Amino acid sequence: MKATCHCGAVELRVTLSEGLASARRCDCSFCARRGAAAVTAPLDGVEVVRGADKLTLYTFNTSTAQHYFCSVCGIYTHHRRRSDPNSYGINLGTLEGVNPRDLGDIGWVDGVNHPSDS
Repeated sequence: MKATCHCGAVELRVTLSEGLASARRCDCSFCARRGAAAVTAPLDGVEVVRGADKLTLYTFNTSTAQHYFCSVCGIYTHHRRRSDPNSYGINLGTLEGVNPRDLGDIGWVDGVNHPSDS
């Protein structure tokens, strides 16, 4: 699938592990503010086709999760997951031809009580 930021400076080619069925929201301190649902892709399932030089990285706390944004328009495109560093979360809203509204209710993961914090 093709994923792009709002301005088109960043384009990704993604292969989703479970298709759109993996769509989830997270309530951790960061995701709750970001508000975007994500779908899952393996590490080798994400290719930056255009705009690698436009991607900005944000990390915090353990720095395991790596959140990528377009430095031009500010749209979150994807992140390497803390819960599974062998996968990426892809912003559902960046996928071409996909309207997150069409998926209905999207489930939640408990990021507040992260398993790595136990």
